[in-house]
Amino acid sequence: MPKNKACKICNTIYETEDKCPKCGAKENTDNYKGRIVILDPEKSEIAQKINLKQKGNYAIKTR
Repeated sequence: MPKNKACKICNTIYETEDKCPKCGAKENTDNYKGRIVILDPEKSEIAQKINLKQKGNYAIKTR
């Protein structure tokens, strides 16, 4: 099972590719803390506070 990676630029969590599927950055890490799952960014208060416009899995903190 491949280990999940988090993009250091947009904090998106992904597992299969070498570059981020959302922003295309190649800067990633497998050392991150926490996870936010956004299902409906228009109705989510958390998504609005941290300025997320797309649904998906996001890391809270990347190192």
